[in-house]
Amino acid sequence: MTQVKVKRNVASTGGKNENQRSTAGIFLRRPVVNVAVLAIFLALLPLALESGFHYHVAVMICINATIAISLNLLMGYAGQISLGHAGFVALGAYGTAILSSRYGWPVPLALLGSAAGAAFIAFIVGRPILRLKGYYLALATLALSMIIYLVISNEVWLTGGPEGMAVPGLELFAVTLTDPAHWYWLVAILLLLVFWLSTNLINSPLGRALRALEGPDAVAGSVGINVAWSKLLVFTLSALVAALMGGFLALYAGFISPSLADFMHSIELVLMVLVGGLGSVVGAIIGAALITLLPQVLTVVEEYETLVFGLILIGVMMFMPRGLQPSLVNIWRRIKR
Repeated sequence: MTQVKVKRNVASTGGKNENQRSTAGIFLRRPVVNVAVLAIFLALLPLALESGFHYHVAVMICINATIAISLNLLMGYAGQISLGHAGFVALGAYGTAILSSRYGWPVPLALLGSAAGAAFIAFIVGRPILRLKGYYLALATLALSMIIYLVISNEVWLTGGPEGMAVPGLELFAVTLTDPAHWYWLVAILLLLVFWLSTNLINSPLGRALRALEGPDAVAGSVGINVAWSKLLVFTLSALVAALMGGFLALYAGFISPSLADFMHSIELVLMVLVGGLGSVVGAIIGAALITLLPQVLTVVEEYETLVFGLILIGVMMFMPRGLQPSLVNIWRRIKR
């Protein structure tokens, strides 16, 4: 009887985000259905894309959404604040560019090698960093990202420094991908794959263990959860996905600069998770789409673009503090009643 009570307590250690996750869970109870819905949406979306620019925006949304899903696993489920996720994106991008252009590695091998290297770095530095909590953890991840930014900016002989560097194209089946329409299908498949893996992970025993990490470590450890290992695992996995998509971003853009690792890029990624809804894989996609799309839409207001963008974000966080997806689900439930 005591053991049952302890398990119930661990299930509720998610704090204020636990209710949010139960709301978001409506999308996670049937992973196969969720994947099928997303696949149909991604397959039909090109019917609404009328130009190369539209495809470009769709490609960026897919890339950002995939990165946001990886960050959401760390922040929304494991409860570990990270302000340095852009650093891993930059590691993947620059690793792919350096290995392929400077050392002659085949592009696919450079892509996988840079992602693995970023994951290894995350594994090594994660052991001491993840012992910290709250604001201290946020500052530590920010410091890590700033170190990566400074190295990229100063090692001109290797990275091109502030001027950036060119990236060779990605060749598939003897064809170099240059058309945004072709890139869309590639990154859409990657988004679908990461979405499927994430929803299955969340519903696995490891996913349930991650939810317990937001509460006191002693409570999670009392039911057999290896707290340190679980935190390190999700941190490494999150970095791996971010670096992999950073590599694809570099190959798509054909040129990269140190801005990939700067503070504002990390803040944008965090905003995607917060606006979409912490603890919601679907919310991460919605947040990424909104944060990526809004600046394109707001170009019509010219010099007031930044102001309007900020006001919209403030409005969302004031009236939908739990994020768009959980709030919309709550509204729908009330309407059904």
